[in-house]
Amino acid sequence: MLENITAAKLKKMTLKELIALCEEARELITQTVLKNGGHLSSNLGMVELTVALHYVFDFPEDKLIFDVGHQCYTHKLLTGRYEKFDTIRQKNGISGFPKREESPFDCYDTGHAGTSVSAALGIAKARDVKGEKFNVIAVIGDGSFNNGLIYEAFNSLRLLNTNILIILNDNGMSIAPTVGSMHEYLEILSEDMAHKQKVDRHAKIFERFGFGYDGVYDGNDLEAMITRLTEIKERIKNESVILHVITKKGKGYAFCEDDPEATHGISNSTVKSTEYSQVLGKTLTRLAEKNEKIVAVTAAMTSSLGLAGFFEKYPNRSVDVGICEEHATILCASMATAGLKPYYAVYSTFLQRSFDEIIIDICEQNLPVTLCVDRAGISGADGETHQGVFDLSFLSFIPNLTVAVPKDINEFEKMIEFSESFNAPLAIRYPRDGKRLFGNSTDIVHGKWEKLIEGDGKYAVLACGERALTQAYVGVNALEEVGIRVSVINARFVKPLDTDMLDKLREKFIITVEDNMLAGGFGSLVNGYFGGSKVVKSFAYADAFIPQGGVAELMEERGVSGKAIAEYVKSNENR
Repeated sequence: MLENITAAKLKKMTLKELIALCEEARELITQTVLKNGGHLSSNLGMVELTVALHYVFDFPEDKLIFDVGHQCYTHKLLTGRYEKFDTIRQKNGISGFPKREESPFDCYDTGHAGTSVSAALGIAKARDVKGEKFNVIAVIGDGSFNNGLIYEAFNSLRLLNTNILIILNDNGMSIAPTVGSMHEYLEILSEDMAHKQKVDRHAKIFERFGFGYDGVYDGNDLEAMITRLTEIKERIKNESVILHVITKKGKGYAFCEDDPEATHGISNSTVKSTEYSQVLGKTLTRLAEKNEKIVAVTAAMTSSLGLAGFFEKYPNRSVDVGICEEHATILCASMATAGLKPYYAVYSTFLQRSFDEIIIDICEQNLPVTLCVDRAGISGADGETHQGVFDLSFLSFIPNLTVAVPKDINEFEKMIEFSESFNAPLAIRYPRDGKRLFGNSTDIVHGKWEKLIEGDGKYAVLACGERALTQAYVGVNALEEVGIRVSVINARFVKPLDTDMLDKLREKFIITVEDNMLAGGFGSLVNGYFGGSKVVKSFAYADAFIPQGGVAELMEERGVSGKAIAEYVKSNENR
């Protein structure tokens, strides 16, 4: 049925046919995600609700915005992307998130939590100003409901004087189980009808913002969802409504239902490697045994960041604030003023949300907070919104902040040990997987690099991080085969630069390599330091957003590769 589905056909289907359609979608999503990787449990829980939305509303005339967006797979199957669905999250395939350029059914690009209500209000206001008539629906999970941006949007509803529908998809999970007072509040609303009086009383908080509240319903009951949405479609002509539904994350597959956190994101990697997050968790847990000041903070991703063991062993020194990155940053800053040693573990792409707080709250006060920046560099199949390729650029110009990039997991462990006694702001950035070891590291000294290969004095490669060093070695080995010996330096501190080593370099041609954007990155800093006294060639990413694909293929496509390094040197030799 999915192969030939259209909006018109879907609206004519019987309930029995729609239920069969749901099962077909669920099966195809599971097969595809297990092959390609992707978000599994969240999409399985959304199948019936998505089919009901498409049955009742008229997309793309009506507008549907998915918060975060990783739960949009059924939506894609229903909107003309069945034939390309096996390419999801693959290079040149369809995205795992809504993309306006991909389909008119995707009205707004999403990828980070908490943006949907603001976006829905903006689209609805534009509709009103232009005198148009269509419905605007935001689908948001309870995990995103913790994000402060939601309440900024709520606060402007009456000011904007417009009507939208918010569907609160409550499955008790973000990536990790949802935490916090709002989650507890939603649990009260979800109690059975014996507590209806209490539910009605608590629901008034939404009414104070200007929303009518309707709930709680079974979001996996297709018939009930169609009935409810049909009634609310009329209601939102006159007011904004929050429809509260409960779904089962991983619905239909026992292995997902039993462990929705582990099956939130599925990797298709077959390469055996050690994740940097595992090293973080083990090392911090070990250090915390003797140092009672160490605390760990995350924003809804405890297990993914390797800190489940730390949280279990030291619950009083562990904080998961939910999807509230700015709050987590200020929390770390304030704990540091009170004498603790906070470690804030966060993906690079989500650290961007804390930019102002890093500058003002941590660095302006020169506080000993360590930012553990996971999934730095190209992250791969999640595409533009999740590539961690900006952190070196936006961290490197902040006063008081040291930015470190370990060459491998062994050096990463040493950097964490170094951080324990480092009494200033520190960011350590690293990719997901540790795939290569570069031998024993020299001791970690603030702002000091190490030379790994001594060249013949003409070319020096300065590389920061495991991926960059791996490409440097590939290029240098290829050059050695043709008689060109190049120095290789592990530039493990991007800020401050090791100016002593830079001043002593006898090489005229300097090559920098980084898993980051060119603008404002490591190469820019080195080039600025030399000011034209040496020739600096930087291998970094050009000024464009990077779509989904494999890490290696995306790096090579954008010229950050050993092959490109070798070709540059050879072409320079022939001039």
